[in-house]
Amino acid sequence: MEILGASLRICVDDIDTAIPFYERLSGGRAQRFERGGVQVAAVGSFLLMSGPEAELEVLRKVTATIAVQDVDAAHRLLDDLGARILAGPVATPAGRNLLAMHPDGSLFEYVDQHRV
Repeated sequence: MEILGASLRICVDDIDTAIPFYERLSGGRAQRFERGGVQVAAVGSFLLMSGPEAELEVLRKVTATIAVQDVDAAHRLLDDLGARILAGPVATPAGRNLLAMHPDGSLFEYVDQHRV
C-alpha cells in the first residue's frame, strides 16, 4: 500500500468564511461536498469540516485522512497489521473510504478516488 498524502482535519464554525483563507494559503481551490450533515471542503492538504457539534465531536477523534491508491489494498494490509476496521469501505462523493483504529488506539480515515 502506497500512501499518496495526508490531509489535516480542521473543524471550523463557518466554512464559508474559512475557505478563502485556506485557498489563499494553499494556492488551490476548495472542492466542497456534504456528508452526514457535515459540510466538507478539501483545500490543498487541509480538510475543513463544519456542522452539528455532535458530528464534529466524532470527527475530531480522527487523527488524519490518509490518501491511498486503493482502499481495498489498505484494508487488507491494515487487517494483516492488527488494525481494527470500524467502518467501510464505503462510497463517498470523492471515492471510497474506511475508518481504522491502529493497534496504538489512534483513528485514521483512509480514502481513495475510485468512484463506484
